[in-house]
Amino acid sequence: MELGLIIGVGLTLAYANGSNDNIKGVATLIGSQTTGYRSALVWATLTTALGSVGAIFLAGALLKAFTGKGIVSAAAVAKRAFPLSVALAAGATVLLATWLGFPISTTHALLGALVGAGLSEGATVDGTRLLATFVVPLLVSPLLAIVLAALLYRLFRFLRLRWRVEQETAIYLDREIVAVVPGNPGREAALRAIALPTIASGTAVHETAVRYRGTLLGFNARKLLDTLHFLSAGLVSFARGLNDTPKIAAIFVAGGALGGEVSLLAVGLGIALGGWWSAKRVAETMAYRVTEMNAGQGFSANFVTSVLVIVASRLGLPVSTTHVSVGALFGIGAATRQARGSVIGQILLAWVITLPVAGLLGASIDSVLSRLL
Repeated sequence: MELGLIIGVGLTLAYANGSNDNIKGVATLIGSQTTGYRSALVWATLTTALGSVGAIFLAGALLKAFTGKGIVSAAAVAKRAFPLSVALAAGATVLLATWLGFPISTTHALLGALVGAGLSEGATVDGTRLLATFVVPLLVSPLLAIVLAALLYRLFRFLRLRWRVEQETAIYLDREIVAVVPGNPGREAALRAIALPTIASGTAVHETAVRYRGTLLGFNARKLLDTLHFLSAGLVSFARGLNDTPKIAAIFVAGGALGGEVSLLAVGLGIALGGWWSAKRVAETMAYRVTEMNAGQGFSANFVTSVLVIVASRLGLPVSTTHVSVGALFGIGAATRQARGSVIGQILLAWVITLPVAGLLGASIDSVLSRLL
């Protein structure tokens, strides 16, 4: 009965993680009009699942780190209520953020829940290890992503201009291209250039997307970049599956419910289902609300995100794919001066309160479960 409860709660956390995180790698495909939501979701699901399988071979250090051992005392980790409390608290925090449309970090939620449940059990927290192993990577990684994404975008822009790859603005009506305007005049100017009203009648809304034209190394520039953009989005999703799956699977291992490899596969399935059914609101935030972007900018953000997360996973550093991917989008927005400050402020606030909310829930749930189990 108890083992079944641990498995059920752990899978719920995996579902919550997928609902908030799966779409983040492919959000740039949607925001740049490279593809639609459903196609992007299929690609995210497949590549995230591959990352979950890859975690069996590449992310053993993360699986060990998130059992709680070394953060709180071993006696607290061994308590029957501990893994259930951590999973329930982290899952509730992530599901709430998903419902509100905020892209938060499951890593952050798990960390808060681990500390909260541990303190509820009367355990001591190793502050030095917590800071060096968990907090520092979580703080440094988004800042690094901002800087690297901005620099990489500027480098790619310089090369594009040097190689004479030009831009054009496609105007869509109900996802069908109705006109193409040379250059990147901005949405309103592009619509005025062909005498179209900003909003059409009914549900048909005019949208614009900046594309590339010309040749690059003998290939059609737009098709080449779209291909690279798809690959980079898939690489981010793979990296996310690789980094997040072992963190959640640690709940099963700590509770003695499943072995390491089976836990990783079960979590991968839960993540895939969560992303497939419940990712819409976070997708809208990541794709449209943080900053405007084209395919080249999306590729730059994805490339930085995938490299940072894969390297961190291999080193056993618990970075947040959310923090890194959103940080990369911040960097692109800063470089293009199209970042939306109010939305970024809301996301940062959600990040700040994730830890205490998960911690309070972890302590409260553990207090109740300790009396029942």
